[in-house]
Amino acid sequence: MSLDLMPIYAYRCAACGYSDEHIQKMSDDALHVCPACHASSYEKQLTAAGFQLKGSGWYVTDFKGGSSSKSPSDG
Repeated sequence: MSLDLMPIYAYRCAACGYSDEHIQKMSDDALHVCPACHASSYEKQLTAAGFQLKGSGWYVTDFKGGSSSKSPSDG
């Protein structure tokens, strides 16, 4: 079973301020023409990841600080 998951990219037009999200393959070219005003200033935005890690899970078990044993290079 093959899942074709594609990322969601946020875009914003520098000319008119229109913004929207588009589902695209990573190999697809970026969009440049604004669907609202048709200017060539539609740009991909940098956004935060769409997931959150909650609970004590991996952090407590894998990256817990404190008085752990030192490696030989710590001297």
